Amino acid sequence: MADSQVLALRAVHRAASDLRRGTPVLLVGAEGALVVAAAETVSARGLAELAEAARGPAVLLLAPVRAAAVLQRPVPQAVGAAPVGAAAEMGVVALRLPPSLLDPVALRSLADPTAERLLPDQPERMAPPAHALQAIALAKLARLLPALVVAPAAEAVAERLDLLAVKVADIAAYPVAAPASLARVAEARVPLEDAPEARIVAFRAADGGIEHLAILVDSMAPQDGLVPLVRIHSECFTGDLLGSLRCDCGPQLRGAIKRMAADPAGGVLVYLAQEGRGIGLVNKLRAYTLQDQGLDTLDANRALGYGADERNFWVAAEMLRAVGVDRVRLLTNNPDKLAGLAACGIAVEQREAHQFDANGVNDGYLETKARRFGHLLG
Repeated sequence: MADSQVLALRAVHRAASDLRRGTPVLLVGAEGALVVAAAETVSARGLAELAEAARGPAVLLLAPVRAAAVLQRPVPQAVGAAPVGAAAEMGVVALRLPPSLLDPVALRSLADPTAERLLPDQPERMAPPAHALQAIALAKLARLLPALVVAPAAEAVAERLDLLAVKVADIAAYPVAAPASLARVAEARVPLEDAPEARIVAFRAADGGIEHLAILVDSMAPQDGLVPLVRIHSECFTGDLLGSLRCDCGPQLRGAIKRMAADPAGGVLVYLAQEGRGIGLVNKLRAYTLQDQGLDTLDANRALGYGADERNFWVAAEMLRAVGVDRVRLLTNNPDKLAGLAACGIAVEQREAHQFDANGVNDGYLETKARRFGHLLG
């Protein structure tokens, strides 16, 4: 990968990290510059820096479902406020903020559907500014609520304040560029209870972000054209480590390893650092709170401002190619995984069902998977 591409990836990762710290960043493109701060993390100092860098009034960017809840009315998409053909939750709505709402506590209340409502005034809808979609994308890369305070910016002032600048084109390219930069950084034999000959290979992208893992079960040596079993498994702290009953992730993880160990072709379990279908652990816990209030998995994600599934299957495809696998029998009930891997150049020769019984707690979760996500259960 060229040095310029590596620097671009690092800039996007640094910008996401600054948003998580509550520091404003500058988005730069052909249509000018936009100073951006995350509503859930920005402090009074961050708002002061944003105001100093701004050359116009600040607005709040929200996903449409969250904006509808704040305004307590439907919010039809404005022209250019979403990618062509995108689902409604993938767009952006801009709200003009009265001074009473330019406060860290009020902003967190506007951003987070699980927070206490502290809204002395109602914001007013307006046209989204340039780079609004890229700003929302950056917040999602940071695993933050997609809710941002933004304003058109004076680049010279932002530079004087030492705010990090990132190109909007680099944010748009990141979902494909980062997986393409994955490199093997460590590997070791790790005997597992159901797979004593397993090896774990760690991969890291050039942006220096969190590592993804490939668990190689048995020799993985080609045998008479046998195609290995493959499971694409997104990390689940609550299910994989704690044995949570809210999902079926733990049984799916351990069940996949056991099946691979018993299969003549062996297998690869791709363990992606994409918790909660890509929304992150904190947002997954927020989604659980919303589910306890009556929403299902899909509607809870949308209420937070996220799509139904925010995962990036390019990561899995690059990892499989790196361990010499380009043909798979995929352990999944999810048709989107079949289509996602195929779109990334991996030949899915067969789907292997991977279903586990409901446990009395996750019954509704599994029913939602089948009814709303199209999972092949039953």
